[in-house]
Amino acid sequence: MNSSRRKFLQTGALLSTLLPVSKIFAKNKSVESAKPLVISTWDFGKPANAEAWKVLINNGRSLDAVEKGVHVPEADPTITTVGLGGAPDRDGHVTLDACIMDEFANCGAVAGLEHIVHPISVARKVMEGTPHVMLIGDGALQFALANGFKKENLLTPASEKAWKEWLKTAHYKPIANIENHDTIGMLALDTKRNLSGACTTSGMAYKMRGRVGDSPIIGAGLFVDNEIGAATSTGVGEEVIRICGSHLVVELMRQGNSPQEACKKAVERIVKNQPMKSKEMQVGFLAINKNGEYGAYALQNGFTYAIYSNEINNQLFEAKSYY
Repeated sequence: MNSSRRKFLQTGALLSTLLPVSKIFAKNKSVESAKPLVISTWDFGKPANAEAWKVLINNGRSLDAVEKGVHVPEADPTITTVGLGGAPDRDGHVTLDACIMDEFANCGAVAGLEHIVHPISVARKVMEGTPHVMLIGDGALQFALANGFKKENLLTPASEKAWKEWLKTAHYKPIANIENHDTIGMLALDTKRNLSGACTTSGMAYKMRGRVGDSPIIGAGLFVDNEIGAATSTGVGEEVIRICGSHLVVELMRQGNSPQEACKKAVERIVKNQPMKSKEMQVGFLAINKNGEYGAYALQNGFTYAIYSNEINNQLFEAKSYY
């Protein structure tokens, strides 16, 4: 055997022993600890983040973090766009929408749910305890009560007073950044490099009875792909539904766009579809990717979001905007 052939065979044998090691290294690298991150919409995202961070900093699951995080605004009666104290529909009913999604593409949602303070937990129960993704209205309420949730009056005196004042004119025109459609959307990355998201709202103030926006719709108000990233939205849900907004943002990240670029392109899609209407309404997107990078973009100035990480101690930022 000549020396060159002997050298080739020796090299091949060496590589064959190294290959399994390289595979093990790649496998370990994919599951190495990540820096936790939680990001959420609007000013009330800060107290929500603080609660979620308690889970993440203790190596908890991102799904538990987002559920516990959004519990905070859901239970705050001073917030008129989420949970208890939410503005009613035009008939005086407080109806709640929510969805949740985990790292395995499991998801659950409720829409038009009345009398339950934490619709996000009902959505999780739908995800984990039924073969379905979404329950609505009376069916969602029956399911919640059967699973131990307490029936409560969600219409606070302050919200009832504001609704009765609105009835005097019954003029319906949502105004950008005025508290009538501000959803809490939350995205989290845990130390095991897994993503989850939650979205919960009482919907537009004084909406038509039965109206459902983007918030409980997987792919519109929220989408999680554990290989790529996650996105959520806030604002006028009808326009988000038209473009399957959160799914669009994640797919744009799949194509190589940063979270910031993906959010911007989704907003630009809305402007393209609704060039005149988009000037008078607000829609914002929030996104993170698998590497812990994040971004936000909105139609109008004024969309704020909160970040909590090892480097950013639960600070509030204002997103860039199209207009």
